[in-house]
Amino acid sequence: MRKWEVPVAMTIAGVDSGGGAGIAADLKTFAALGVHGTLAVTALTAQNTYSVIGVHEVPPEFVELQVRAVWEDMGIDAAKTGMLSSSPIVRSVAKIVKSYGFPLVVDPVMVAKSGAKLLADEAIDTLKRELIPVAKVVTPNKYEAEILSGMKIEKLEDAEAAAKIIARDLGVEAVVVKGGHLPTGNKVVDVLYINDTVKRLESEVVEGCTHGTGCSFSAAIAANLAKGLPILDSVVEAKKFITIAISRAYKIGKGSCPVNPTAYLELDAELYRAQKALASALGRVESEPVSRLLAKVIPEVQSNLVYAIPRHLAKSVADVVGVPGRIVRYFDTVKVFGYPQPGASQHIARLVLEAMKVDPTIRSAMNIRYSEDLLRVAGKLGMCVAVVDRREEPEEVKRVEGSSLPWILRKAVEQVGRVPDLLADTGDIGKEPMIRVFGRTPSEVIDKVLKIVSEVYR
Repeated sequence: MRKWEVPVAMTIAGVDSGGGAGIAADLKTFAALGVHGTLAVTALTAQNTYSVIGVHEVPPEFVELQVRAVWEDMGIDAAKTGMLSSSPIVRSVAKIVKSYGFPLVVDPVMVAKSGAKLLADEAIDTLKRELIPVAKVVTPNKYEAEILSGMKIEKLEDAEAAAKIIARDLGVEAVVVKGGHLPTGNKVVDVLYINDTVKRLESEVVEGCTHGTGCSFSAAIAANLAKGLPILDSVVEAKKFITIAISRAYKIGKGSCPVNPTAYLELDAELYRAQKALASALGRVESEPVSRLLAKVIPEVQSNLVYAIPRHLAKSVADVVGVPGRIVRYFDTVKVFGYPQPGASQHIARLVLEAMKVDPTIRSAMNIRYSEDLLRVAGKLGMCVAVVDRREEPEEVKRVEGSSLPWILRKAVEQVGRVPDLLADTGDIGKEPMIRVFGRTPSEVIDKVLKIVSEVYR
């Protein structure tokens, strides 16, 4: 029976001073998955996104002492290892795992993304003979699996054979040979060997950052084990977790940028915040006298007001909150139909996603009726205005669904050198001329629209 309200997980690993891998990544993962993270430091590294320039090992007896301190107070529901650096440290960790008997995930870290060695050559044999046999799960990548199994891995069938060899020869319960370095087209296929059975776990290839991938993946497995999930479920859920962490990472540093374990929490939190902020702005839209002013600029296709979650998290229209039934003209007022929802807008959402590539602070926009007077007054008020002739849109752009509005935005940026406050397009056959107003927040967009409309219709 669990001792505390939340499970306790431990990372026994090195410190990455760049904050992208090692204990930093593990603790973020533990927190994101709702377990209390504890740690035993094995080594300090002077490290950034492209190099490891120094390593300072912790004495093996002090590694043991850190684990003991946590065990005697909180207990350890599951743990993982990362960088262990030397044979004496590997041996000390193996000894204490045997003594306490907590479930262990071994990430057999041997080389950093930058190519720096994180495990001494002579320690590999100690890892194989003493640590892996007391683990529940081991998570090698292709190159680590080749060293542990003694065979070359060039295709999925090789990975399966290597996983069987590692499990049979080293005595570990489950082996996950990660598929990030295997040639499998547009899929990432991890091979899991457990209970004399091979399972292929597939996911789509996603663009993003990869520094700390192995650390966060193994930490996620440990967190799930700490919560009482079986090994298979722990691995499956960890794979979903790391896919989000890779795809929703933020670019930082000059080298391999780190994964973002907290994206698992950020996504839902930021969508909720965006809905609340947009709902607040829409409350103003239906109030008097704002409603009557806005009614004068609602186009024939009606309006929408959208708000995207932050740039590093926003990848598609599903990450942009909008009004499901749009903002419509109702006699001489406007009505908002529906509470803000993710993915409720296609057109304005695509524009905002494109705008955020240029300026990440521009996260909101609204479409209003095209009017020369509105454009003239906006310019007079000091706003940046761009006008694009939609008839110039190339045929190859027109043929691709959803490409027109991003093209218009790019043309506007070419014209004025930034995301404009107002972007107008003069329309085309079957396309109503339109003005889109951009801002950092929905309230800012409404303020800009009202400032212009008040001046035109005062």
